[in-house]
Amino acid sequence: MKNKKTLVLGATTKPERYAFRAINMLVEKGHSVLAIGQKAGEVAGVKIHTKAIPVKNIDTVTLYLNPTRQRDYYNYIIEAQPKRVVFNPGTENPEFYQLLELNNIKAEVACTLVLLATNQY
Repeated sequence: MKNKKTLVLGATTKPERYAFRAINMLVEKGHSVLAIGQKAGEVAGVKIHTKAIPVKNIDTVTLYLNPTRQRDYYNYIIEAQPKRVVFNPGTENPEFYQLLELNNIKAEVACTLVLLATNQY
């Protein structure tokens, strides 16, 4: 399986959260992971940044932010030019889908954990 460099937005150190589980599973499956969250910390050896960080060659951005909080990252994500943005359950955002499409970025409404578990990532 190819390493898909992934940016997790909405990262957290709380084990009960899906973003935490996603970081662990991405690392387990051999993907390079960058993470941005509200609080600094570390999950599976991945440092969680609290501010936007410079990114290059991102394959996937996986969102764990509600649509209102996503707005702060619209330009950041579009400028990063990922191949796709995964909208996990609860992050659905038709306004952002349109912006991504205009910039030739695929919007995928899915669950990162399911994609990884079923080898569809």
